[in-house]
Amino acid sequence: MTKETIELSAIAIYFVLVIGIGIFFFIKSKKSESEKEYFLGGRNMNGLVAALSAGASDMSAWVLMGLPGSIYLAGVGKVWIAVGLLCGTVASWIFVAPKLRRFSIRANDSITIPQFLTNRFMTQNKALQIISALVFVIVYCVYSASSIVACGDLFKTVLNVDPKISMIVATVIIVLYTFLGGFNAVCWTDFFQGLLMLGALMLCPIIALFAVKTGSHEIMSGALPENYFNLLSSGSFDWTSVADILTGFGWGLGYFGMPHIIVRFIAIKSEKDMKKSQIVGSCWTAVILTMSAVVGLFGRYLFADSLAENKSLVFVTMVRTFFPAFISGILLSAIIAAAMSTADSQLLASSSAFSSDVYKAVIRKKASNREMMWAGRIVVVIIAVVAFFIATNPACKGIMELVECAWGFFGASFGPVILLALYWKRFTYPGAVAGIVTGFAADMVWYALFTGDAGIGKIGLFNTGIYEIIPGFFCGLIAAVVVSLLSKKPSDEVLALFEQAKQPIDVASSDDNSSEEDAVEAVEAVEAVAEETSSDEETAAASNAE
Repeated sequence: MTKETIELSAIAIYFVLVIGIGIFFFIKSKKSESEKEYFLGGRNMNGLVAALSAGASDMSAWVLMGLPGSIYLAGVGKVWIAVGLLCGTVASWIFVAPKLRRFSIRANDSITIPQFLTNRFMTQNKALQIISALVFVIVYCVYSASSIVACGDLFKTVLNVDPKISMIVATVIIVLYTFLGGFNAVCWTDFFQGLLMLGALMLCPIIALFAVKTGSHEIMSGALPENYFNLLSSGSFDWTSVADILTGFGWGLGYFGMPHIIVRFIAIKSEKDMKKSQIVGSCWTAVILTMSAVVGLFGRYLFADSLAENKSLVFVTMVRTFFPAFISGILLSAIIAAAMSTADSQLLASSSAFSSDVYKAVIRKKASNREMMWAGRIVVVIIAVVAFFIATNPACKGIMELVECAWGFFGASFGPVILLALYWKRFTYPGAVAGIVTGFAADMVWYALFTGDAGIGKIGLFNTGIYEIIPGFFCGLIAAVVVSLLSKKPSDEVLALFEQAKQPIDVASSDDNSSEEDAVEAVEAVEAVAEETSSDEETAAASNAE
């Protein structure tokens, strides 16, 4: 058997594993067919699984191909995106995760981000849910396309397989286990994929170093680029370096509004598991990003500039050089895992938003749980098909361009609104709508005008070097605050809900119904606080009258 055939066999085993997980949870879900079970795992997600699932759904194939390739080619000055992502990850686990989980339960047991934002204000107005769901569907088509492109690039460059065929296979497999098993299948496949990514990135440079030390591999000679080890990409503190640093930290802003990541926070089953998730999730991301940078630096040391034309293949080349065929096939599956773990989460987040926030809220208000699940599954298929056509379009510019667009749109639209919803009592429903619309529009305008040359979706007046998420995020934040201050003050019930959401919710039982019981208790507590607030105000008014 050829090396390529053995590698394909290992990858095929990986595909069988993830499909098996989907089938397992499909059979299990037949016993409890509910909207919350399919889209949120019944709010019963183990802390460790939730942490690795959130990390794996975040780190797409970029962390195994894009980041190592950039550092290999240009040096340490390209590490700022990794620094920004790590800061954003830790901040979201600390400042968003626990409060969002509590608040979503208090807010009528919300299972999607649009539902939470609507229930947060105790309104029957569905405008925010519909706007959010439409943004989800549009942007996730682009985001999912990046994962499909990654699978096509891998099979084309490594195994010489027609990229269209490999994209079709990857799309079918992602849809199959997402379609069958829902949130549980996605989280558990992401859990194993997170372990695979971690193992591959940690093992690869260690084995490479051992091979060099023992003399079994000769390193190539070549001069390093100027300022290769300088944290300032241009070698001096000029606008180029400042823009790179700001852009790197700008990527971190995206974590506050990335629906397919923060929905994991809502699904964690207890406060105890939340603490575990915070530690594991932050540490996993730190190790992944660090080892990805190490792979890039090792690649330059081992292969000199021989991969300059194919910089994204640094990790791939290292794996295929230092490992036997079957092992290299397993490690190459880590790239597919990175791509698929992001795509499956995006498909489920967009389908849950559409079916819960558009289909049930507007089209079929009396839809049963079974009907809701099938509506979500159909949307998964539709979005996957659209994403496939985007990925195979000749005008598609590749993985990084697609990821940048989608990440910017979500971070600018939802990041400011989520933070204000969790931390500002005076925040209003009109303010939330204004924040989402303004953030999305500002991000789009900046992307079209100020991020480079003219092209698909771009006019390209000039290139500022600043990632569009930064102006988009702050425009959305300002709009949300200004409109909230100009609009009517929140009602007593909304203020009472905000205060109640500050209190921890202990889920002692691992039973599937525990979160539902919590939600009922939460609603009763909110009503009690509202009544108490109202009573206090009446007493004060009577006292003043006397």
